[in-house]
Amino acid sequence: MLFCRLASKLVLCGAILWCSVFAAGADYVVVVSKATQSDSEWSKVVEELVAKHEATVVVYDKHVSESLPALRTTFPRYACFVATSAEAGQQMVADVHRLTRKLDDDPYADVFWGILTGYDAANALAIAQEREPLVIKRVASGTELAMDRVTEGVWYCELKQNHMVRKTSGEEAKQSKGPSDTTQALADTLTEYKADLFVTSGHATERNWQIGFRYRNGEFQSKGGELFGVDTKGNKIPIVSPNPKVYLPIGNCLMGHIDGPDAMALAFMNSAGVRQMMGYTVPTWYGYAGWGCLDYFVEQPGRYTFVEAFFANQNALIDRLETNFPDIARLDTPPGSMPPRKFTLSDAAKNAGLSHHDGLGLLHDRDVVALYGDPAWSAKLAPGKLSYEQTLTEVAEGVFALEIKPLLGEKSFEPVNRNGAERGWRPIVQFFPHRLKDIEIISGEDLSPVITDNFILIPNPKICDPNKSYRVEFKANSVTWQP
Repeated sequence: MLFCRLASKLVLCGAILWCSVFAAGADYVVVVSKATQSDSEWSKVVEELVAKHEATVVVYDKHVSESLPALRTTFPRYACFVATSAEAGQQMVADVHRLTRKLDDDPYADVFWGILTGYDAANALAIAQEREPLVIKRVASGTELAMDRVTEGVWYCELKQNHMVRKTSGEEAKQSKGPSDTTQALADTLTEYKADLFVTSGHATERNWQIGFRYRNGEFQSKGGELFGVDTKGNKIPIVSPNPKVYLPIGNCLMGHIDGPDAMALAFMNSAGVRQMMGYTVPTWYGYAGWGCLDYFVEQPGRYTFVEAFFANQNALIDRLETNFPDIARLDTPPGSMPPRKFTLSDAAKNAGLSHHDGLGLLHDRDVVALYGDPAWSAKLAPGKLSYEQTLTEVAEGVFALEIKPLLGEKSFEPVNRNGAERGWRPIVQFFPHRLKDIEIISGEDLSPVITDNFILIPNPKICDPNKSYRVEFKANSVTWQP
């Protein structure tokens, strides 16, 4: 598949259909409801983002979909949806996913977006005010991670009691015996260790994270914007951790569902310094949209910001749907509902060893994982071990090349870590610094590249051939993000 499109260079003023648009720049757009913009405290959040990013503001009346005409015209690099916790529910997450794929005709995400909310306006303002980029060096997790890819960190096993692995900066990761109840230890990784990245999996609801998956353990709970632990003896452990961080509940059900002021997501933002996070708004059973964030973010340290990693994985999911399950790839089903079970399994799916289960799982996952925070805020892991290098260069005027250099021989494209669901074998994704139009592939068609105006995707080669050139060259015209 090959897609190319051109972002409009117009700046809007005045009323466009249902939207009011205040022009400043097209690189970053703030989308907000009329009711929220009219609130004196929440309007400060919008004002902060405008000052921070020289942003355009799009105000809609009743439904976020009303902002589509303005977004199509401005075609920004970033779209931040400012919303109160009452607005930022399960349906809004699905609506924003679908809206931001409609700026042009291809099926992929057209902008980097995030929903900026908080326990209250003051919490949301604190998130909006974060300016210093975060370089993640300390990682803490309640599930297994690829510790050879991080600077330092610790993970406690959710499957095997007393099992933990710790890595000190400059040393190899070491396995050791952890406590039987890890509630206090995990709380300490936030309050004392001050982790920059926190990762969880296992059973969860909008009110708790059940730390042990296969054995009895404590919980993290939330109430009124407060995050706290409750161990197996019933002891309450306060968690106040103001240092800015990213939270990845990659395998948890419902952790991204904001269903009221007591939601876990709001407590992490308000009580634990979370500036960006993702999370399922429904029960998770397939896992591609969640666990895959590790493949791009943690296991390719320093390559992507968290927002870029999230959208690399989203576009990988969409491409997998489009390529293998075209009969259902464009369906919009209610979030969390089971899609139609009767559909034709394509030859591509059969050749890839995929089943109807995979098609249903991918469609289920596509629009139910939230991304909260300012999408332009940069949070990325400190540079570390990579399985391959990828370099995008402009080799001549209007001629671009993406070159992949394997670093681990025949294993360069294999999964780094298999803990979780639907892990590994992710395509190679490179985002462009400018929008591109009039795209024409010169060489590398054998790698089956997908090129849109803002990224190139190459399916995972799986088996690395040391004698093969992993390079795609293409012509294109460059379009700046600014109008």
